[in-house]
Amino acid sequence: MTTNVALSQEVSNGRKPSIRINQELYDQAKQDAALEHRSIAGQIEFWAKVGRAALDNPDLPVSFVAESLASISEPREQSQPFVPRR
Repeated sequence: MTTNVALSQEVSNGRKPSIRINQELYDQAKQDAALEHRSIAGQIEFWAKVGRAALDNPDLPVSFVAESLASISEPREQSQPFVPRR
């Protein structure tokens, strides 16, 4: 079974594109999206960005890529400065 998911970017006619994904991937995205406070489409977009960045940087661990992308999208007022341990 497949599910349609609308992505956040609008196409020229003002409608949002939709893609078909299998139900298992949709259900996992729904679960992870709730944990990460994202929409389901936002979660799938995040996974796609992580996957693309990981493929572009095969020498970096995927967890580093994912955490870096998440920190970039974090609102600046919610960020915490890095304080080295002594």
